[in-house]
Amino acid sequence: MLPFRVINQKTTEQILDMARVIETVEQAYTLKAQKEATLFPMVFYEFEPGKADMDIKSGHLTGANIFGLKLVSWFGENTEKNLPQLIGMVMVLDSRTGAPRGILSGEHITCMRTGAAGGIGAKYLARPESEHLLIVGSGHQAPFQILATLIAMKHVKKVSVYNARSYERAAAFCENIQSRLLNMVVSQFKGQDDLLNEYTKRCQIEFVPVEDIEQTTREADIIITATSARQPLIQKEWVKPGTHITCVGADMEGKQEIDEHLFAAARVFVDDVTQSVNVGEMEIPVKKGVVAKDAIVAEIGEVILGRTAGRTSPEEITIFDSTGIALQDLLTANLVLEVAEKTGAGTVVEL
Repeated sequence: MLPFRVINQKTTEQILDMARVIETVEQAYTLKAQKEATLFPMVFYEFEPGKADMDIKSGHLTGANIFGLKLVSWFGENTEKNLPQLIGMVMVLDSRTGAPRGILSGEHITCMRTGAAGGIGAKYLARPESEHLLIVGSGHQAPFQILATLIAMKHVKKVSVYNARSYERAAAFCENIQSRLLNMVVSQFKGQDDLLNEYTKRCQIEFVPVEDIEQTTREADIIITATSARQPLIQKEWVKPGTHITCVGADMEGKQEIDEHLFAAARVFVDDVTQSVNVGEMEIPVKKGVVAKDAIVAEIGEVILGRTAGRTSPEEITIFDSTGIALQDLLTANLVLEVAEKTGAGTVVEL
């Protein structure tokens, strides 16, 4: 018999806090940079372009003695059906024996680790004094991007939110995002009084819906794009010197959120070079010949380790193409399993 633990979404929500997930995702990036982790080829399928897709991401972390996969689907119209847009599961196995360790709900893990990546991009590549964050996209991922960035960047005073399809949705999002963030902070940092007080203060800032994306782009210090767009929403000439941009929406061939010409004017970092060029925000610039693959300065793990400089001047434009890699999911899931094993959370079953 091979016992393993089954963890539902509610349990992952109770266990994970964004500060620890940021640390965990940083560890995933650094293990990759240290050659202690390997990604396996990805599997993509698009059920309906721009509306529904799925992917399978898998890998092996020798530094953590685990391997496994995540299967996740995104159905953009699920909100109208009272269902989550993201549905998936993560399977974690022991790389020393091949025995299963756990199967976990993948939705919250995906949201948390993707948000953490946005915060990490800002932490290592944005100007430390950055005050104005622009979120492009007001969907399911937006609150996690905001929370992670507010945790990573202590000087943010204003968050602008843009929805390309509906200003009304952006406005509705801004009406309740502060209370939602505060609820997330209270839930995630309960019992950690110092962090709870600090992050509560950081969430009590200005949230503004955006109608004029060009003008807001010209004012923003940090821009995070989290959409399913296939045409650029941000144009090169709008972006001021010193801006940092993290792109998290492009994770499949043909997706594009920002003007490809921005890559020729920026210092570019990615989570995985091959994945970025094949299905990330780098895909279109490379295919159109705007830049070559070697325009990528480094993977973000090299920056975290201090092997490669991130931002080298206050005037530089920096880009982090975060396609999302299985190592983030597996290490975050492993964190959940470690806590669950200590506390008895989840359900133990036998294969």
